[in-house]
Amino acid sequence: MAVYLTEEKKKEIFKEYGGDENNTGSAEGQVALFTYRIKSLAEHLEVNKKDHSCRRALLSLVGKRRKLLRYIAKKDILKYRELIDKLGIRK
Repeated sequence: MAVYLTEEKKKEIFKEYGGDENNTGSAEGQVALFTYRIKSLAEHLEVNKKDHSCRRALLSLVGKRRKLLRYIAKKDILKYRELIDKLGIRK
């Protein structure tokens, strides 16, 4: 686990989006966690432009988040719309 992501922050994210802090398997909670990690990696890349391993990790996370969002959209479109509004993605 990265330094920027503490155990308390992780539990807080899953409690807000996954329903329970121990419900780490929920797709909504995972999307929220990926979004948090993507934002912090993007901030890091603004300062460190030549960090290519970080850029690769960022692209990987974006792909994983996209797959999970597609799954949520197929499963329940209302939950999907609520989640993207709450997270502030898909402008």
